[in-house]
Amino acid sequence: MRTIDHDGLLLCRIQGNLFEASATHCRCSSPVFIRRFMNSTVARRMDSGCFLDESDSTESLYAELEEQYGPSAYGTTRYDAEALYWMGYLYRYWAYTREKSSASIYRALPGRELVRQFAPLHTLDPDQAIERLLEACGLNDAEGDLTAKGVQSLRRLRAQSHYDYAVVNLNPSQGV
Repeated sequence: MRTIDHDGLLLCRIQGNLFEASATHCRCSSPVFIRRFMNSTVARRMDSGCFLDESDSTESLYAELEEQYGPSAYGTTRYDAEALYWMGYLYRYWAYTREKSSASIYRALPGRELVRQFAPLHTLDPDQAIERLLEACGLNDAEGDLTAKGVQSLRRLRAQSHYDYAVVNLNPSQGV
């Protein structure tokens, strides 16, 4: 697990602002925007670490998303701008610190699921919020789940082991 640094915090803020602005900028619903973004080339560039070397504005990022997916007015569900900022920030924090792709995180926890956790978790530290989300969704953080690692080790040992059974005949006349 990587610790958050200045670049990571900057990426979190950029993505949080992008999600927040989607409430007014995008014609499609919030869940559609989140799905598109988390699977987009923009998100992949943010995952790769070279994003901060570029000078993209919010408008150019939205234009890139529209170029990739086409314009859409699909859906009517709109999330609150504050919840969207938190979701964008948390998704990026998760990807940055756990060194996972945005698409894999989205597959594990789609926007519709994450928005339900806004009220109980938005005041927590991002690391704590991610741990609670992993717990609540029954997901395992590969680096932190010692129980899962232990179970995997025991299964591997059992699969590799060879058991020999010996039969001991006791003499009934000896009273045993």
